[in-house]
Amino acid sequence: MKILVLNCGSSSIKYKLFDMESNTVIAQGGIEKIGLKGSFLKFPLPNGDKVVLEGEILEHQSGIEYILGVLTSEKYGCIKSLKEIDAVGHRVVHV
Repeated sequence: MKILVLNCGSSSIKYKLFDMESNTVIAQGGIEKIGLKGSFLKFPLPNGDKVVLEGEILEHQSGIEYILGVLTSEKYGCIKSLKEIDAVGHRVVHV
């Protein structure tokens, strides 16, 4: 079972993809500066190197779509299809 957990802030999205069968985090990262100039997605590779993908990310929906695209991409992906994700959680903080 794979679970994607999102934490959306006012101008950011952080994510982790957990594989519950092996009890590991198989992907994690975050988008910063959503809706601002200089938006980027940053995530570590399994070997520890960091990847920064710059792009114009105007709102959270396109940010989540960007993350999902990277998770399934040939170059950086760790899953072949979004159908591998069994559940999605979102961290919500109320003040």
